[in-house]
Amino acid sequence: MKKLCVFVPLLLLITVTSFSQLRDIPKIVKENFARQYPTATDVNYDDDLTNVNVKFTLEGEKMNAEYSNKGIWKHTEKEWTYDKLPDAVKDGFKKSKYSDREIKDVVVLYYPADITQYRIKTEKNTVEKKYLFFNPEGKLLRDSITL
Repeated sequence: MKKLCVFVPLLLLITVTSFSQLRDIPKIVKENFARQYPTATDVNYDDDLTNVNVKFTLEGEKMNAEYSNKGIWKHTEKEWTYDKLPDAVKDGFKKSKYSDREIKDVVVLYYPADITQYRIKTEKNTVEKKYLFFNPEGKLLRDSITL
């Protein structure tokens, strides 16, 4: 019985570990990431079969790039702060109907075709949480509910 108590948790640990990465990261993803971010450090790949998320550090900034499993870059997120936002974006937030909400998180989003957006996570209470997406000119492009 004692051997069984040791064996079962060990077997569970091995099983969970083996399923954490179901396949090798597609080579094309690694190649495209290396070409796009040649000076990235602390690179960590996470494959969820439809997308590959690459967490990394670039010039001291924590970032996350998302690629399709075919190696096509979808977007990159960079951790940011409200204080670093362009004045136009801060002004856009202050003029929005969400200005009374608490700011929980700010991210800069980079998309193909040289598109930049700023995502501000806001919270009115523990239930009412929203992502607000602004362009660099401070225009609110869209909002979405978040958990």
